[in-house]
Amino acid sequence: MKKIILLLLVMTFGFIGCNKNDKNSASGDKAFQKISKEFLDGYLNWRPQSGVSLGFHQYDGKISDYSKASLAAEVARLKGYDKKLSEIDSASLSTQNYYDWKMLSSNIKRELFNFENLKIYTKNPMTYAGAIDVNIYIKRNFAPIEQQIKSIIAIENQAPKLYEDSKANLQDSLALPHIQLAIEIAKGSASFLGNDLLLALKDVKNDSLMKAFNTANKKAIDAINGYASFLEKEKLPKANTKYAIGNEDYQKMLLYGEGITMSADDILAIGMKELQKEQAAFNAAAKIINPNKKPVDVYNDMQKEHPTAESLIPDAKKNIEAIRQFLIDNKIITMPSEVRVKVEETPAFARATSTASMDTPGPFETKATEAYYYITPVDSKWTAKQKEDWLAQFNFYTTDVVSVHEAYPGHYTQFLHLNASDASKIQKIFGSYAYIEGWAHYTEKMMLDAGFGNSGDPIKAAKYRMAQSGDALLRICRLCVSINTHCHGMNVEDATKFFMNNWYQGDKPSRQEALRGTFDPGYLFYTLGKLQILKLREDYKKQEGDKYSLQKFNDAMLDNGMPPIRIMRELLLKDKKTWNEIL
Repeated sequence: MKKIILLLLVMTFGFIGCNKNDKNSASGDKAFQKISKEFLDGYLNWRPQSGVSLGFHQYDGKISDYSKASLAAEVARLKGYDKKLSEIDSASLSTQNYYDWKMLSSNIKRELFNFENLKIYTKNPMTYAGAIDVNIYIKRNFAPIEQQIKSIIAIENQAPKLYEDSKANLQDSLALPHIQLAIEIAKGSASFLGNDLLLALKDVKNDSLMKAFNTANKKAIDAINGYASFLEKEKLPKANTKYAIGNEDYQKMLLYGEGITMSADDILAIGMKELQKEQAAFNAAAKIINPNKKPVDVYNDMQKEHPTAESLIPDAKKNIEAIRQFLIDNKIITMPSEVRVKVEETPAFARATSTASMDTPGPFETKATEAYYYITPVDSKWTAKQKEDWLAQFNFYTTDVVSVHEAYPGHYTQFLHLNASDASKIQKIFGSYAYIEGWAHYTEKMMLDAGFGNSGDPIKAAKYRMAQSGDALLRICRLCVSINTHCHGMNVEDATKFFMNNWYQGDKPSRQEALRGTFDPGYLFYTLGKLQILKLREDYKKQEGDKYSLQKFNDAMLDNGMPPIRIMRELLLKDKKTWNEIL
């Protein structure tokens, strides 16, 4: 489900590093800062949509050039800066610039890995399927609506060239799951432009502007539909099942993304043990609730305890404030701001692909600075069965666990701490999949362990634990399926069965997760990041002794940025012998 995430990173003054000669450090810092500025300018010029998301509005209305010449030039540029950074004497850098250098060097290698190893621009048609993405121009009011529409028009007018370039770039035979998903995404994108986007702009009264928009919008819709048709007619008949990246590239993904050198098979062995432990926790919670039923039946019964369609959003607003107060009362983490996240219905144009989500502004956004926790409401046009199934996902216990993950002390609290911290530009643009998702996933269990949901009623507490455990089982299954798919030849059917047997869900959600694994091997980082954080907490607790508290650790995790957890160990642990440990 995910695209590549732009994470917010921040490093405070508490870096651990070597003492360096002031003169040498100043010289090294000056050279690095010059190179890094040049690199970032080129990086965002080639990825203008990422620039807009970050809050740099000089990129409004622009999209990437995916022509073969442009792709080749970007690879050459990345290789050039990789060489320049490798020639810098890292020992001559100040501590903060040293970590910036590490982050930038790692990101360049990861980008080259995407180009040359994963070949995302020649082997994966999904890269282009949703490339005409104008959501941000109607989702965030960082400019007057007329100006936003002009940006949309500019992007949509570039759609025909983008899809001609994509057709020229893609190799003859592509992986079947990627083709199928690309077709689905492309059709969804065209439907968004033809329906939801029109709905979002229905009140705009500027006739001449809307005429230009309608012309550009039709041009974009035709181009996207043409791409879907191309994939159906030209690529489906030649499809293959070669979507696994292989063990060698999997290890590079771990290394370049998170600094992890542990073998995939060792991680898989840990994952399988975690799966057994979590299933035992799930079953134990079910036994407390009803010892006379199968655990999965107890789980299904629990899901029937949900709000009404009318009370879904009001209940979430009320409960999220209680969750925030629990953090404060129990000294779980410092809340650096009184500004609350806004709990709102998911905008109509985004409901097709979202149940619940956190939408924080980019780190450089100065105008549209609100943060939204979106929950998708029941559609009045649905059947009674569809409404019931939807609300079951929002049972009282699961909704609170999701709110913990998305808002307090999950993603929104991360955002607040980052805003309250000093950060370099590099640290705000590049970051760690395992850290940001691992943190949010870690908070789910951490909160229940701290007493959330346990008001003295053992059955209610067990229901919270079962809801949290169910989400944990999903993430552990992702880890196991990711490694088995990309290193051991597991196919989509077997992956689907693995999810069904170990996550206790039906074919449709299990198949969706299996398909995601074919193009997002990094979804193992939810669990891996959580396990890394738990290991770091254990080591930090030993180090701090009587000075340790949960709040002190959690604050240190958020106030020292969001780098790979391998780097976070360097920041928080004094003993260098423990820096390289991850689990």
